[in-house]
Amino acid sequence: MITLRTLIAVFFTLSSLVPCTAAEKKRPVATYSIVAFDSTTGQLGVAVQSNWFSVGSIVSWAESGVGAVATQSFVEPSYGPLGLELMRAGKTAEQALQALLTADEHKDVRQVAFVDANGNVSAHTGKKCIVYAGHVTGKGFSCQANLMEKSTVPAAMARAYEQARGPLAQRLFAALQAAQAEGGDIRGKQSAAILVVSGKHSGTPWAERIVDLRVEDHPAPLQELERLLLINEVYTHANRGDELMTENKVEEAMQEYTRAMELAPDNLEMKFWPAVTLASVGRVEQALPLFKEVFKREIKWAELVRRLPAAGLLPNDEKLIERILSVAAQE
Repeated sequence: MITLRTLIAVFFTLSSLVPCTAAEKKRPVATYSIVAFDSTTGQLGVAVQSNWFSVGSIVSWAESGVGAVATQSFVEPSYGPLGLELMRAGKTAEQALQALLTADEHKDVRQVAFVDANGNVSAHTGKKCIVYAGHVTGKGFSCQANLMEKSTVPAAMARAYEQARGPLAQRLFAALQAAQAEGGDIRGKQSAAILVVSGKHSGTPWAERIVDLRVEDHPAPLQELERLLLINEVYTHANRGDELMTENKVEEAMQEYTRAMELAPDNLEMKFWPAVTLASVGRVEQALPLFKEVFKREIKWAELVRRLPAAGLLPNDEKLIERILSVAAQE
C-alpha cells in the first residue's frame, strides 16, 4: 500500500518545478522512445534515441519486477524514480502516471510513458509538446515521439516492434530503427540507449540488468548501439559459459564459448579464457589450438599465462605451463 510519505514526496517534487514560461525556454529533449513488457520472459525495457547528449541518463528508467518509464519532451527526470516507486507500491502504470500528472503544473509540456510488471501501459503527450508529437500504445508497449520530421513515427515504431522477433532488446532496437527510417528527430541524431531488466526482483540489482547500453555522443548512434548489442550478446554467452564451467557442465559451457567465438572471431578474450578454463580442468589438447591462435596474433598473452597459476586460474604445474607456451614457440 502506498504511503502518505510517498504521496507528499510526489506532490512536492513535481509542484516545485520552475514556472512554465521558464520551462519553455529550455531546450526540449526531442526524442523517440519505447517502453515494453515481454509477456514470455517478464522482462521490462525502454529504448530511446535523440538529438540530445546522453539521452539515456535522463529519459530511460526501469526496475526489475516493477516497471519501465520513458520521460521526455521538456523532460522532468523525477517521473522516472517516482513512477517506479509508485508502481513498486502496487499502483498500475495508469494509476502511477495519472498521480504524477495530477501533481505536475506543467504536464502540457511533458511526454511520458509507463509500463508495469503486469504489462499495463499508460502514456501522455502534452498539448504543448513540439510537433510532430504523439504516442501509440499496444499490448504491453508504448511508442512515443516529439519534434519528429513526420507524424507517422510512433505508428512505424509500433509496427516494427510487433513484427520483430527475438529477445526484447532486439525488438526494442527494431522500433528505434523504424523511427529513424521514418525520418526521426527533425534536427538529427546524437545519442541512444537500451535498458532491459529481468522480470523478477532477486535482491541483486547488478544481475537483474539484462542489457544496459548507452551511446552518449555519436554521429550514427543507432549503428553504434547495434554494435554494442552484438558485443553484449558475445559477453553474455561467455559469462554463461563460465557459470556452466563452475557447475562442471563442460560440454554445455563449450557450446556457449563457441557461440561467443563465432559472434566475435577477432576478440582474443573469447578464445583465451575458454582455453584457460579447458586447461584448468585437464582438457589441454582441446585448449592448445585456442592458445596457439591467440599467441599468433599477440604474443603478450603468453606472458599472461605465466602469471595465472599464482592467481589460482591455472594449476601450479610447470609441465602444463611449458606445454601451453610451446605452441607460441612454434610460430
